[in-house]
Amino acid sequence: MSSQTVLVVEDDHALNEILVYNLQKEGYEVLTATDGQQGLAKAQRALPDLIVLDLMLPVIDGLSLCRQIRSDSRTKHIRILMLTAKGEEVDEIVGFSMGADDYVTKPFKVKPLMSRIQALLRRSAPAHVPQDVVAIHGIEINRVEHICRVNGQEVTLTPTEFNLLWTLARQPGRTYSRLELLDLCRGEDANALERTIDVHIRALRIKLGDHADAIGTVRGVGYRMLSDWKPGTVSPTDDE
Repeated sequence: MSSQTVLVVEDDHALNEILVYNLQKEGYEVLTATDGQQGLAKAQRALPDLIVLDLMLPVIDGLSLCRQIRSDSRTKHIRILMLTAKGEEVDEIVGFSMGADDYVTKPFKVKPLMSRIQALLRRSAPAHVPQDVVAIHGIEINRVEHICRVNGQEVTLTPTEFNLLWTLARQPGRTYSRLELLDLCRGEDANALERTIDVHIRALRIKLGDHADAIGTVRGVGYRMLSDWKPGTVSPTDDE
């Protein structure tokens, strides 16, 4: 049985009961909240391993709650799975840019959702990493402190974005397929979720600002950290 804790922030009581039942069946300790303010308070107090977060919440909406969780040093590392009826790609991009680790649209199937949750909670830092700090192109990633700096300025990344950047920066020039990045950075998710890596990369590039082009796209394959990139140069990127 799992000793991990999941906080469900959902104002639909029927859906709340379904989620609680299935999460408890999987062995998780489950906490619930029915509005954003209550969800924030419980997240800060209990520090759960993962939050299942609805977006259309009273008092504090889900996006604002996600942003507050990511800006608090006590809660910034908590996994967040957004569960929402908003299914357009632009909604996913906004969700990931606010700090979501995964994004599931309603209506959903319970078993795939449980698999997504398990994948997020299984995710851990790669084993046998030769060093805890990687610096390249003015980007510094500190794995111990979970801090990313660009030209000395701290940049707030979601856990998935951090893992993606860490993975790419450790081996500049190496091309990683989307499936490799799914496995390394998101856990054993379904192949159908391959495109989600593209959404995370877009969000990561936005946060890197002028250094966005240090991450190159290899058409039809995946991504790599350019070994010979210099500030001011533009790398060819053609996300599909």
